[in-house]
Amino acid sequence: MDDLLAPVRQFLYCETPDEWVEMARDPAQLSTLLIDHANCENKAALTAHSLVRRYCLPKGKRHLLPKLEFYRELDAIPEKAEILGKRTMGEADLTVFAELERNPLLFPMVRLIQEELHHFEQVLEIMAARGIAYGPVSASRYARSLLTHVRTYEPAAVVDKMIIGAFIEARSCERFAKIAPHLDEELGRFYVSLLRSEARHYQDYLALAEQYAGEDISERVAFFGAIEAELICSPDPQFRFHSGLPVRSDSC
Repeated sequence: MDDLLAPVRQFLYCETPDEWVEMARDPAQLSTLLIDHANCENKAALTAHSLVRRYCLPKGKRHLLPKLEFYRELDAIPEKAEILGKRTMGEADLTVFAELERNPLLFPMVRLIQEELHHFEQVLEIMAARGIAYGPVSASRYARSLLTHVRTYEPAAVVDKMIIGAFIEARSCERFAKIAPHLDEELGRFYVSLLRSEARHYQDYLALAEQYAGEDISERVAFFGAIEAELICSPDPQFRFHSGLPVRSDSC
C-alpha cells in the first residue's frame, strides 16, 4: 500500500488533518459519509462523461455518444466502435469516428466512467445493507471552489479541468487510505479496494493535462495544489468526504 500511496501523497500539497479523520470515524457521521461518497462517485462519472462529450465529439455530433446509463451495462471496456455506436452509423459519420480514434481522452475517460459507476453502486449496496437511505445532502465547497479558477479559453480550460480532476482523485485515494483502518472490517476492506483505481485515475488526469497543454504544467499544478490544500486545511462548517477542517478545531 505504501508504494501505491507514495506518489499520491507526494502530489498532494497537504495531508488530511487528523481532525477530519476523527469526524469521519464517528458512527453518527456514517450516513453522511456514505451518502456523500455515493454522490461523489456519481459526479465523477458525470464529469468524465461531459469531458468526452465536450472534447471528443465535435459540435453537432454529440448525440452520437450514449447516455451515462449505457456504461452501467458494460462488463468490460469495449472497442471504441461499440462505445460510440459506430456500427449503427452511416458512411457520413465515418470521419467523426476516424477523428475519435486519434483522441487521447476517450479510453481513459470511458474506463473511469465504468469504474466510478461501479463504485457508486457498491456504496449503494453497502448503504442498503445497513438500512441507510440514499437521500440528498448538500454538496461541499471543495469541487465548486476549485472550478471557479478554471480559465475560460482553450486549451487552458480543459487543462485546468484535468488538473482539478487529478487533485480530486488523489485526495479521494488519500482519504480512503486514511479512514480505512478506523472503520469496521467491511468498510475498511471496501475503501482499501478502491485505492488502486483512484490512484490510476489521478495519474490519467494528470497525463492528459500534460498532453493537452503541450507544455510544462508544473506552475498550474502548483497553483491548484495550493488552493486544494487551503480547502482541506481551512475551517469548514460542513462535514463531507472532501470537506476541510471541522469547525470545532482551530488548527490543521
